[in-house]
Amino acid sequence: MSKLNEEVVADVTPRIRRTHLALFVKDPFASAPWYEEVLGMKVTARGERWVFLSFGKKHHDIALIQVDEPEHATRGTINLQHYGLEIEGDLEDLRRLYGMLLRKNVEVVKTTDHKVGYGLYFHDPDGHRFEFFLETVHDDEEGKRLLGDYNAPSNNFDLKPL
Repeated sequence: MSKLNEEVVADVTPRIRRTHLALFVKDPFASAPWYEEVLGMKVTARGERWVFLSFGKKHHDIALIQVDEPEHATRGTINLQHYGLEIEGDLEDLRRLYGMLLRKNVEVVKTTDHKVGYGLYFHDPDGHRFEFFLETVHDDEEGKRLLGDYNAPSNNFDLKPL
């Protein structure tokens, strides 16, 4: 390979259009209704050991895949910390979502002030942590500055559920 080609290859970086998440679960068919009821997703495809779900804009956003030997599956200490879902709306909408989680007996982990928005953390039936987050700082450069100035905070925030 020529030096010019090596430089071009070294400079290549991905330009991400969107993301999706694939999670190992004990029983994707038992877990899927939670994703439909709590996150408002729709099942778009099923296989022998998996279920694909969508928020409505693409064929799938989250895949639930049955772990090998589900009867022996345990949650490890090294795992996905959380998957953030930015919501549309305002603080009242976040409060309504908090109330909905409580009414559906979803385990709420914490509510936080990140200085660039507010987070509401909760677990799915298999213990994966999710976050509904509400951005309050919409200028990305200002957001980067605040995260740096405050050391990417996750301060306790008293969010009152509706």
